[in-house]
Amino acid sequence: MARRLYPIGIQTFERIRVEDKFYVDKTEYVYRMTHTDGTYFFLSRPRRFGKSLLVSTFRSYFEGKKELFDGLALSRLEKEWEEYPVLHFSMAGGKHMEKEQLVRYLLFILKENEKRFGVECDSPDPNVRLLNLINSVNDKTGKQVVVLIDEYDAPLLDVAHDEDSLVILRDTMRNFYSPLKDCEPLLRFVFLTGITKFSQLSIFSELNNIKNVSMDEPYAGICGITKEELLTQMGTDIDELAEHLDLSREETIQELQNHYDGYHFSWPSPDVFNPYSLLNCFADGEIDDYWFGSGTPTYLINMMRKYEFLPSDLGETTYAGKKDFDAATETMTTIMPLLYQSGYMTIKGYDKMSRLYELALPNQEIKVGLFGCLLPHYLERHTTNGNTCIARMSVLIRQGNMEGALLLLKDFLETVPYCDNTYYEGHYQQMFYIIFALLTNYSIIVEPHTAKGRLDVMMETKDAIYVMEMKFNKSAKEALDQINDRKYAENFAQRGKPVTKIGLNFTQKDGVSSLDWQM
Repeated sequence: MARRLYPIGIQTFERIRVEDKFYVDKTEYVYRMTHTDGTYFFLSRPRRFGKSLLVSTFRSYFEGKKELFDGLALSRLEKEWEEYPVLHFSMAGGKHMEKEQLVRYLLFILKENEKRFGVECDSPDPNVRLLNLINSVNDKTGKQVVVLIDEYDAPLLDVAHDEDSLVILRDTMRNFYSPLKDCEPLLRFVFLTGITKFSQLSIFSELNNIKNVSMDEPYAGICGITKEELLTQMGTDIDELAEHLDLSREETIQELQNHYDGYHFSWPSPDVFNPYSLLNCFADGEIDDYWFGSGTPTYLINMMRKYEFLPSDLGETTYAGKKDFDAATETMTTIMPLLYQSGYMTIKGYDKMSRLYELALPNQEIKVGLFGCLLPHYLERHTTNGNTCIARMSVLIRQGNMEGALLLLKDFLETVPYCDNTYYEGHYQQMFYIIFALLTNYSIIVEPHTAKGRLDVMMETKDAIYVMEMKFNKSAKEALDQINDRKYAENFAQRGKPVTKIGLNFTQKDGVSSLDWQM
């Protein structure tokens, strides 16, 4: 039997259905949203989570392409199939642009929609063109218009760290979107997607009736692949992957969960898998870090610098109210909203009494990918050798040979020239954290509280606990003495695992870094 074809890189619903590519049925959500209160809807989801495909599905539905939905939930739910004119705008092509370039791009995508409906307008102003387009299409068809805007925030993400550029481009986009408010009687349905949430005031002027469904429980599974969908619609795929990897079905499901599951966009919420990674995994027959391989989160790195957010902060569970992470990007006071909305943190729990959400890294792919992305900022140009060193260290630590792992790290560090920004203890603490975070799915905590102060690093493996204190240009003995004097190890004795105390000292001499330790 031929292997089913996955829609890798295909974001067009019609093409997927015509070419008989695999499709996880999300059409019940389409029916639900188009048959509920309201006209304007907004959905935030991380990149490559199926937002563009969802927009394309809405387009096929409103264009009345009934045959494409045969066998899907919508074919059973919809009884009328009324056709509407659809204006479809993708802002994905508007990245890395100055104001003048962005205006030209907006005029280009407007022109493409004008051609479809035989509308002519020579105004140089995007808002005038959009207003004229909606009015003209309504006049020509006698029908209310559907407006679909994909990746509405794409032009703004790359400048989110630059206040001056952000203001200029934000005003440009606000000008473009402004007709949506005044055209309300002419509009049947307006749907916008994006990664981040910009405030309605800053982007949509006085359009205050947009329904943000991003954290609504009924739409928690609208993008991505839920665990139920995986088990019911992809059972054959799981079995084929298990055979290829020489694992049991249960082991394979667990591996898929560890790497690609863990997303929750409301609470309660179904478990949601990253669809891009999951489909690539089945297509290749390999568990790998596909999502990060598809693009480097440059804007995230820039924003981490802006907010002085340390890599070790990513590894800790955070508790926050909804307004603290479901916040507008341009008004946020911490990086938490961007981390959540971009998919680098997700909801892991909710306390009804305090109304606090528990936020953490979703899965192993995000952990490895994000820390791997951060590693070059601590190892300069020696990341490749660093990755090899980390892989070899992981084997030794799994074998319980921490001494051998540290020896490998020492040998590697002596090949890395230091620069000005490495001349302090915090640099090595963060580098050390990233390296150990990349080893395996170990629990690693930077500066955990103890009865007598903060320990630098605690790492817990399957069989052991390591408490580590770091010094810079001092001595490993001094670091170990501090562990003993303050009885750091006693705080972890109740966990029932052997505790190993390690004093570490980083030094810089003759242009290179070095490491020594006592255990």
